[in-house]
Amino acid sequence: MFRLLNVEGRAALEHDGHWHDLATASGDPSLADPMAAVARFAELHAVQASLADRVPEGAVEPSTLGPCVPRPAKVFAIGLNYRTHAAESNMELPPVPMVFTKFPSCLVGPTADVVLSGPTVDWEVELVVAIGVGGRHIPASQAWGHVAGLTLGQDISDRMVQMSGKPPQFSMGKSFDTFGPIGPALVSVDSFPDPDDVELWCDVAGERMQHSRTNDLIFGVPDTIAYLSSICTLEAGDIIFTGTPSGVGGARGRFLKDGELIESGAAVIGTLANRCIAAPTAG
Repeated sequence: MFRLLNVEGRAALEHDGHWHDLATASGDPSLADPMAAVARFAELHAVQASLADRVPEGAVEPSTLGPCVPRPAKVFAIGLNYRTHAAESNMELPPVPMVFTKFPSCLVGPTADVVLSGPTVDWEVELVVAIGVGGRHIPASQAWGHVAGLTLGQDISDRMVQMSGKPPQFSMGKSFDTFGPIGPALVSVDSFPDPDDVELWCDVAGERMQHSRTNDLIFGVPDTIAYLSSICTLEAGDIIFTGTPSGVGGARGRFLKDGELIESGAAVIGTLANRCIAAPTAG
């Protein structure tokens, strides 16, 4: 088991609420880079097991945490992947995963501000998968062995931009800077009682908006990895936003406002707390 953090740009492991610099704890300077740690995730279990006997750098301070996978080559996202979300969207269940991408520059840490691009910005709490072992044509039966770990994400979405044009511009509406908070930690798959059944929730301004479990996914993690790898080579460090459950703002005509706090949580992983701020006025 391990909990991988990005503490001010350096890879770290969390133990008992404290963080240990990974390069120092492992004796390997090359593991200072969080992306190197993701690619070498199999080595982290032994380092994590040694931390009880080490003096930590300090207590984990959420404001110092960056995205636990900061520079993925590819950021996939799956639309309409919960049965309840498809129902609230009045859409049929998709026959194959509905895939779009988010630009990696949208990623921020677990307490970063979300800069609102307009009046129709929405929330979407999601389980996020980080690939640790790349490959092509990965069978679903072997897919979990290619996963470095799981984290929590918000697929923040400007619905007006997303739905403009024919066909809609999903990637554009979901890739504004700050529209991809992830964290607080990348957690090893063996830390979960059942990685196919993870509880998720999202509160906005103190009101519970989303609450579900990933066992409601239409295409679970193994099937999603199998599908994506049938089309392109997955690489260590790629991440997948696996979809959001029902309860998004668009379905209720309620969008994010300046000053509101988005609080997101996932069992075992932890929480995100992202304050919404208005975009600076041009000029």
